[in-house]
Amino acid sequence: MTEAPGSRYREWAAPASLRAAVACLWTRSAPDDPAGTTLILPDGCVDLIWRRGQGAFVAGPDTGPAPTEISTDDVFVGVRFKPGAGLALGAPLHELRDRRVDVAELDPELGRRLSPELPPEVALARLARASEERAVARPPDAAVREATALLVSPRMRVPEIERAVGLGQRQLRRRFDATVGYGPKMLQRVLRFRRFLAALDRCTGRPDLARIAFESGYADQAHLSRESVELAGLSPTALAGIRPVVASNGLDR
Repeated sequence: MTEAPGSRYREWAAPASLRAAVACLWTRSAPDDPAGTTLILPDGCVDLIWRRGQGAFVAGPDTGPAPTEISTDDVFVGVRFKPGAGLALGAPLHELRDRRVDVAELDPELGRRLSPELPPEVALARLARASEERAVARPPDAAVREATALLVSPRMRVPEIERAVGLGQRQLRRRFDATVGYGPKMLQRVLRFRRFLAALDRCTGRPDLARIAFESGYADQAHLSRESVELAGLSPTALAGIRPVVASNGLDR
């Protein structure tokens, strides 16, 4: 998640009861400037979010950049679900891909509980409680969680993962579509891109993009460049100029 200059973002680990399904809880307040843009980049996760004055919505799994305008009085609080846990939100995630959907469309009662006028700390507590209730009722898909852990490896191939989790290509794809929002190959691309972003954040000088591309799992720097433009709308060089400004997607928790 790429933050507008001056914005205030904080995240922390989910309570023990939520850690199987949830990467983190987070809050974000508006930038110091009169207006700003937050550039949301794909991270393999899906968020249940409350926005002051607007109420709650689900930010579905992104496959490209999602710029979001924010104003000086905006406050957001959220719960970030890990890949494989998305059915807890009440709909197959492929139906929410690249979308922002009002919670009331998925769960009218929860929409009423998360009214726009709540104090942010109350909204976050209610988000966490609702997330726990839903994660217990619809726990994460164990095969997808195992596959996701394997996909973290830069050189892992999807056919190897299918064999490791004991599912055929179509079965695994259906379960990924429902609980992640897209197939394992797309998640692999997203996780590889997040490795690249994390490497950028660790750089203290001008980044060696060819080396970072190889270490992140790309065939070469040209491959990285194509993926960066598709997933972020920016070249690797342009991204390097605005980093480090990313929030962890929690997959290493």
